[in-house]
Amino acid sequence: MAAATRGCRPWGSFLGLLGLVSVAAAAWDVASLRCNFGSFCLECDLAQHLAGQHLARALVVKSLKAFLQDPTPAKPLVLSLHGWTGTGKSYVSSLLARYLFRGGLRSPHVHHFSPIIHFPHPSHIERYKKDLKSWVQGNLTACGRSLFLFDEMDKLPPGLMEVLRPFLGSSWVVYGTNYRKAIFIFISNSGGEQINQVVLEAWRSRREREEISLQELEPTISRAVLDNPHHGFWRSGILEEHLLDAIVPFLPLQRHHVRHCVLNELAQLGLEPREEVVRAVLDSATFFPEDEQLFSSNGCKTVASRIAFFL
Repeated sequence: MAAATRGCRPWGSFLGLLGLVSVAAAAWDVASLRCNFGSFCLECDLAQHLAGQHLARALVVKSLKAFLQDPTPAKPLVLSLHGWTGTGKSYVSSLLARYLFRGGLRSPHVHHFSPIIHFPHPSHIERYKKDLKSWVQGNLTACGRSLFLFDEMDKLPPGLMEVLRPFLGSSWVVYGTNYRKAIFIFISNSGGEQINQVVLEAWRSRREREEISLQELEPTISRAVLDNPHHGFWRSGILEEHLLDAIVPFLPLQRHHVRHCVLNELAQLGLEPREEVVRAVLDSATFFPEDEQLFSSNGCKTVASRIAFFL
């Protein structure tokens, strides 16, 4: 596969989003800014549209600010997003692509991998490893500021990700390629059940959801991944060698969070927030555990299709 070479440039649109003021501003593509807030638009978007995810919002913003403000980062930014289905993992990754690159996920410098599409046959693992290494190396040679998204890590053939390990560390050059300005994002449901249990216990103890800390969740997520022989990180060395900059937990969504998603979707469609539609969508959703009926089984994943049904 040929590497994309068109229009490689600094993280232009993010300069204004971060609210940075520096001499370097003249070299950045501030014309691509989409925001009228005049400060950190990504943070505004996450606050408005990412329901119930105080930890994810804070971690993503903090990690990106530190990485993008550093003109010579020591290593690429590596984030691993974990949580139940429909909690916002894919939304966050697509939002980052939209802010970082013209064309968002369609940019030639955004590389989105799906196990079903790109790695469907575990028996072809050696070929996949060779192809993936070549693809990453070739595209980083063409443009060091590339974004690599790996979806459904739970379904990737074990052993595949070990070819990425050299690209994720702090070496200056790998295979003749300077890769330290790249971003890697891994997405999986692994750790979701453990996250749900922590949030459920907090609710039963009458603790505020926002009191839940990363320190409570990070060890149990790491253990869930390390103990799962079907996860893409299995024996890859990525977790063991501490190559992740942040493990980002996404908490299960409660009824009021799903309501927030419904209202946002109606606004996106240019429709008035009709209470009968909102109530119908919420009433059609399923919640768990059986006794508490606290968390949405599908998060906000099916909100758009349910709205279309009830309009």
